[in-house]
Amino acid sequence: MRPTRLLPLLLLLPLLGGCRYNYVPLIPPVAEVNLPPRIFGAEIRREGEELVLTAQVRGRFQADYLNVTWFNGAAQLAQDSVYLDAGQREATFRLEAPEKGAYRAALGLGDDVMRLAEFYEVQP
Repeated sequence: MRPTRLLPLLLLLPLLGGCRYNYVPLIPPVAEVNLPPRIFGAEIRREGEELVLTAQVRGRFQADYLNVTWFNGAAQLAQDSVYLDAGQREATFRLEAPEKGAYRAALGLGDDVMRLAEFYEVQP
């Protein structure tokens, strides 16, 4: 390039600093993520003539009852609940079930059904 063409480009170079997007914030705002609570580790196992269901609630939730409704096939067997809060997030439920069956447990926090655990010893 000739020096005569280079001089106007060098003079315009400071103006290029103003060529940037003005609508993109330098520091983005903090995103508020509010995930619903979830039930983890819901597992049914047999201990002798009892079925034992353990479950853990993770996430932020208001202190409330964790409800379980037990089923054998389509027949409802029993219901139970445990009060959970920030200090107590795990629950254990027991059901007297001497016979083999196709057992299911519907878990819910408050009025919302959140998880279904299954334990099949026979075909449903």
